[in-house]
Amino acid sequence: MKYRTLQRHFRESLKSLSRNGWMSVASISAVTVTLLLVGIFALVMMNLNHFADNIENDVEIRVLIDIINEPEKMKAAEDKLIKQVKSLPEVAEVKYSSKEEELKILIENYGEDFSLYEQSNPLRNVLYVKAKDPQQTAELAKKIDKLDNTYDVIYGEEKVKNLFSFLNTGRNIGLVLILGLLFTAIFLIYNTIRITITARRDEIEIMKLVGATSSFVRTPFLFEGLWLGLFGSIIPIFVVSIVYHYVYNHLTPRIKGEMLQLLDVTPLVFQVNFILLALGIFIGVWGSFMSVRKFLRVY
Repeated sequence: MKYRTLQRHFRESLKSLSRNGWMSVASISAVTVTLLLVGIFALVMMNLNHFADNIENDVEIRVLIDIINEPEKMKAAEDKLIKQVKSLPEVAEVKYSSKEEELKILIENYGEDFSLYEQSNPLRNVLYVKAKDPQQTAELAKKIDKLDNTYDVIYGEEKVKNLFSFLNTGRNIGLVLILGLLFTAIFLIYNTIRITITARRDEIEIMKLVGATSSFVRTPFLFEGLWLGLFGSIIPIFVVSIVYHYVYNHLTPRIKGEMLQLLDVTPLVFQVNFILLALGIFIGVWGSFMSVRKFLRVY
């Protein structure tokens, strides 16, 4: 198709939007409302998934080390255990904590009453181990438990199992909901655009009867669908950006702890806005293409 012809189609698509004012407004409104819902729900789900990842990554294995009365043998046994644990393919991080450090943490968390144990510390040296994949925590704990010089391996088996089950269920429900919302958005926008183009079927048939090719007839409608999707995504993009900035700035200072921190405004807002823009344009063009196709054959 020649460049001049494309220019003509480009101009005609903009003129068609103004000529069919109310139908264009209806289509743009449908795109706006549905994309706004998609954008807000996407922000919520991405943050919930972020919270779930943080909770999973906070799960760690506590390895209590056997006590050996001879300091040199104790040090050699600990070094050997640390080396063995680090060599396991599932291990992401190993942190050593002496019994003195453990007692200090105990005093900080539960009060000065435990400072009485400073004269005779009953605690053990500990390894804190994190798995590369938090879902492999139970399997990794069993492997560590089989190593020499481990007194006990603690990771809250039932609690961790229930936690991962809950998080996986939440992710699956969220995925189903967002796919359902996307399908609903596509369905609503497509049908609105289809109604707009169906109302102009006589215009399409006349163009075909005077000898216009299918591509010549279709192209202005594709451009028109592009404009509908583009204009319909502008308001959702602004609303999503403003709302998330507001929520982030007001909620973040009030949330304590790393696990419940919201995702940073950038690049999250840019990612969601790009998705909204691409989705709006795609559905607009695809809806126009599918709607015009049925009117291109004149008998």
